[in-house]
Amino acid sequence: MSFTTARSRWSDVWLVTAARGISSCGDFLAASALTLTLQSAGAGGLAVSGLLLAATLPLVALAPLTGRLADRVDSRTLLVVVGLAQAGICLALAHTPQPALVILLVGLLAAGLAVTQPVLAALVPAMVRPTDLPRASALQQSAGTLGVLAGPALAGVLVGGFGVRLPLLIDAASYLALVGAGLLIRTRRGGRRSVTTSGVGSGGTAPVWRLRRDPLLLATVVGVAGVIGAVGAINVVEVFFIRETLHSTTTMYGLVTGCWTLGVLAGAWIFARVAGRLRGDAALAGGNLALLGGCCLAVLASAAVPSAALLVPIWLAGGICNGGDNVFGNVLLARRVPEAARGRAFAVYVGAVQGASMVGYLAGGFLLELLAPRPLVAAAGVAGLIAVAVLAVPLAKAARAERDGRVPVGGGAEAPAPEERAEAARVPDAGLATPTPGR
Repeated sequence: MSFTTARSRWSDVWLVTAARGISSCGDFLAASALTLTLQSAGAGGLAVSGLLLAATLPLVALAPLTGRLADRVDSRTLLVVVGLAQAGICLALAHTPQPALVILLVGLLAAGLAVTQPVLAALVPAMVRPTDLPRASALQQSAGTLGVLAGPALAGVLVGGFGVRLPLLIDAASYLALVGAGLLIRTRRGGRRSVTTSGVGSGGTAPVWRLRRDPLLLATVVGVAGVIGAVGAINVVEVFFIRETLHSTTTMYGLVTGCWTLGVLAGAWIFARVAGRLRGDAALAGGNLALLGGCCLAVLASAAVPSAALLVPIWLAGGICNGGDNVFGNVLLARRVPEAARGRAFAVYVGAVQGASMVGYLAGGFLLELLAPRPLVAAAGVAGLIAVAVLAVPLAKAARAERDGRVPVGGGAEAPAPEERAEAARVPDAGLATPTPGR
């Protein structure tokens, strides 16, 4: 799958990690600030779901285009240009009082994210050996999770003390980290440039890859999207559940929301070691769906709590499952998709997930006009568990067909050599301890 055979370039991994952590913090700081501002101003569920849709629709609609951009245009050019554009949009957003214009600018920010997400996701496997991929994936999850963890908590404090403008200005500054990473990262891909990892290039014509030709990966993507679509209403309902049903403050909302993301951080490292030990892709795909089921169980359990404080252990457990699911999905995509098509593959995956999220946002917004938050939280958990049970069937069929040899690995698109897959399945010798700078 065109991993490097030389030493992994950890300096590049750390640059991507830092950029992702800082920009994620800024993104969720701004998103939480805008959500809290809407809720505090008396806006209903439709207003919150509309904001979430504006931040999601470009990720879905632009996925076919941005995935190809990530594979065909130099990664450094994309990161620098898009990062500067996003910083400018955030500055405009901080000085825009009109709701309609706010929604438009949020949509433009999401369009930039639709470009940078597949660029960064496709770069990471090009930086490391197969044995180091689970560890590198866990680092990326850790960075994003720390950003998500800090963003809502900071939003709760800053909105209460300074209003919405300061969080948006901080978000604008966070995009400069993305620009800096784009200039400093030595590994590059896209355009006429061959991927260079630790001085090793891999050129050649881009292989033909289609998701539908890989039944196991197709079943995984459909499964993840289906479950997220079923349980996704929780993203709209949670602010009303915590703030109104459980009568918590904006600061408590940020802290409780951070508990889930703290669990994601822990889960990324716990399940990175598990991913390294799983030799079969079918096991990765099955584990991916099972962990999503764990997330749904946590949502269902949270509907019974009488106070926000009791959400802490439940959402920590759900976040751990979420972190493992993210790592399993990233490793599975990197194992099965040819290097030159990974930008498109990650864009397709993100587009499917975000499209399913939009279904949840719409459902949550409309249902909040009819029902109280608590029963909606319970309904979201039940719907997610039903989706897991239903979607496990096609996944099991695809795994069985591949195991019996009726379908080639990856649908026949540049199947990796046996020795490369064996190397990718082994646990990294260096272990998966808590990362430290410069490692």
